[in-house]
Amino acid sequence: MKRTISTILRIFLPFLLGAGILYWMYRGSSWSDISDMLFNRMEWSWMAVSLLFGILPQILRGWRWRIALEPAGEKPRRSTCAWAIFVSYAASLVIPRVGEITRCGTLKRYEGTSFAKSLGTVVTERIVDALFMLIVTLLTLVTQRRIFATFFDRTGTNFESLFSKFTITESVVTVLCVAATVAFVVMLVKKLKVFGFVRSTFHDLWEGIISMRRMKSFPLYLLYSFAIWFCYYLHFSFTLLCFDFTESLGASEALVIFCAGSYAVLIPTPNGAGPWHFAVKTMLILYGVAADDAILFALVVHAMQTYHRAWNGWSYRVTVYEKADRQNPRAGARRIKARGGAYN
Repeated sequence: MKRTISTILRIFLPFLLGAGILYWMYRGSSWSDISDMLFNRMEWSWMAVSLLFGILPQILRGWRWRIALEPAGEKPRRSTCAWAIFVSYAASLVIPRVGEITRCGTLKRYEGTSFAKSLGTVVTERIVDALFMLIVTLLTLVTQRRIFATFFDRTGTNFESLFSKFTITESVVTVLCVAATVAFVVMLVKKLKVFGFVRSTFHDLWEGIISMRRMKSFPLYLLYSFAIWFCYYLHFSFTLLCFDFTESLGASEALVIFCAGSYAVLIPTPNGAGPWHFAVKTMLILYGVAADDAILFALVVHAMQTYHRAWNGWSYRVTVYEKADRQNPRAGARRIKARGGAYN
C-alpha cells in the first residue's frame, strides 16, 4: 500500500507543482490575450525554423547514443536510436524522467539491444551533457556579467559590500567554520546507511567516465554533443525573432535566457512546465521586456515546443513500428532474430 501511494505521489506531485506555478503566473491572463499573441503577434516562419532545430538535436542524440553502445557490443540501427529518443521525449511529457527507461525499452523491443547495457550508457550521456551545460554556464557568466550584477542589485544582494565588512581574521575564521561543518557532515554521512548508496552512485558515475575511453569514435561523440547543445540554443534563440518585443535581443542575451531555462527544467515537472516559464519570464523582464509580454512569450513558446515533441513521439509510434506490428505481430521478433539480438 505504501509503495502504491509513493508511486502515485511521484507521478502526480510533479503535475501539481507545475500546475501550481502556472496558475500563479497566469491567473490574471485571459484567453483572448493568449490567442492574440499566438495568431496575430507571432511570426510563424521563425517559429518553424525554431522547431526544425528542435528536431535535429533529437536525431543527433540517437546517433550519439549508438556510438556509446558500440563498446558494449550493441549495434542497433541509427534510425531506431533516433526514433527511440523522440518517444522518450514524448513519454517524459507525461511522467518526468521516465523517458530514459522508455527509450531503452524501445531498443530492446525492436533491435534486441540489452536493456541493462543501453541503460548504462545513459550515465555517460548525463556526464557529457552536464559538462557541456557547465561550459554554457561559464560562457554565460563571462559574456553577461552586467545582467547578473543588475539581478543582484534588484534583489538587494551586494557581495562587495558584504565581504568588505569582514576583517582578515574574521574571513579566516569563517573559512575554518565552513570547512569544519563540511568535515562534520562527511563524517556523519559515513556512519549512515545512505553512505553506501552515495558511494555506489559515484562509483557508477566514474565507471561511466571510464567507459568513454573505449569508444572508437569518441571525437565524433563529442562533436555530436556540441552540435546537440548548439541546436538547443538555436531552438530557443530563434523564438526571440518571433515577436516584436524580443527581436532586438542579441545572441548573448539569448544565451543567458537559454541557460536559465536549461537549469529550470531540471526541476521534475512535465517538460519543465512552471519552472521554465518563471525562469524565462524573469530573465526577459531583466532585459526590459514588459511583464505581460514576457509571461505570454513563455506560455506560447513552451506550448509550441511541447506540442511539437508530443507530435513527433506520437507520429513515430503510429506511423513506423506500431503500423508494422499490426500488419505482422511477429515483425519485431523477426527483426531481433535477423540482427542476432537477444532479450537480456
